[in-house]
Amino acid sequence: MSKVISVNSGSSSLKFQLYDMPSETVLTSGQAERIGQKMGMFTIKVNGEKIQTELPLPDHKAAVDMLLKSLVEHKIVDSLDEIQGAGHRIVQGGSYFDQSVVVDEDVVAKVDELKELAPLHNHAHLVCYYAFRDALPKIGHVFVFDTAFHQTMPAESYMFPVPYNWYTDYKIRRYGAHGTSHMYVNRRTAELMGRDYKEMNMITCHLGNGASITAIKNGKCINTSMGLTPLGGIMMGTRSGDIDPTVVFYMMKKLGCTPAEMDDYLNKKSGMLGVSGISSDARDIQAAVNEGNERAILTTDLYRNRVVNVVGGYYMELGHVDAIAFTAGLGENDVFMRERVLKHLEEGMGLSIDYDLNNKIHGKECLISKPDSKIAVWIVPTNEELMIARDTVRLLGL
Repeated sequence: MSKVISVNSGSSSLKFQLYDMPSETVLTSGQAERIGQKMGMFTIKVNGEKIQTELPLPDHKAAVDMLLKSLVEHKIVDSLDEIQGAGHRIVQGGSYFDQSVVVDEDVVAKVDELKELAPLHNHAHLVCYYAFRDALPKIGHVFVFDTAFHQTMPAESYMFPVPYNWYTDYKIRRYGAHGTSHMYVNRRTAELMGRDYKEMNMITCHLGNGASITAIKNGKCINTSMGLTPLGGIMMGTRSGDIDPTVVFYMMKKLGCTPAEMDDYLNKKSGMLGVSGISSDARDIQAAVNEGNERAILTTDLYRNRVVNVVGGYYMELGHVDAIAFTAGLGENDVFMRERVLKHLEEGMGLSIDYDLNNKIHGKECLISKPDSKIAVWIVPTNEELMIARDTVRLLGL
């Protein structure tokens, strides 16, 4: 038996799960929030109960120290020596990594080199890794890359129609994101269907505040919606997704803004928030839809349109599709958006959906298509942390 910790760090947050492997038992989970702000929040689950502590968390090291201290204080482990490995989610692995790897100096250098492609994420990942490395110097570490699963895309999917030397000299191409989630959902959906994932075509829809859709042929990604960075693809909570590039140049002139300010507009002030003027949270927008708010209605129509366009395109690209799976916060829980999307796909794709069942399912594995549906439609909650733990055990030989 081995205890391994799965770590998912953001610019101001740190999520974790501690596993007992190979039984895959979750011993605890939690998160540190508002890292670097005046006052942070630390949450840990103990015997099924969430215990919250408000305290200053000036940096990720403080968050890691609080996490490790809490594991002992709440007797989740008797000693930190019980932890034998740590797996870290890394958003951007570029073309360097097509699978998870054991961390060494060369790996760290490459992740640091790629931080320009994920400025809010890669730097935070490394800061968190250093904090765990210093606190637990005897254990091995594994990096699990969001981009790795998408490295099987053919050139016609990952290349952009720009000067070719942009690719050779500056690494400009489609990398995608959420790969660990798409891989898990692909494997798990096949398992639920009693099928071999290597003999199935699937479209996985990771719909959350960040969102991406992936076409998977025989277990391998052949296309995905996010681009060079997580800004590309479908509309998201605060991100624009794909737009005409001329909009950027035109509005920079009109607003007199810098590239950094335009980046802020497109990453943090667009998407659902930008169109609705209400919120980036689909629950708030649905509440406004129920009240007849026209911009909220437009927001849901626009979001649905973007998802339908991508799923429909991938359907044609794959030739046939065995399953569509919805996952992540919105995909797992937003019954209204799932219904909107599926009703616009059902005629063209031959879907037959049990909408009464769909309206009852929140965050649970469930087949919501009827037996006569041409394609099986599933809700499959993602579990990136479990995938990280599995790779950590495998690569460290635990």
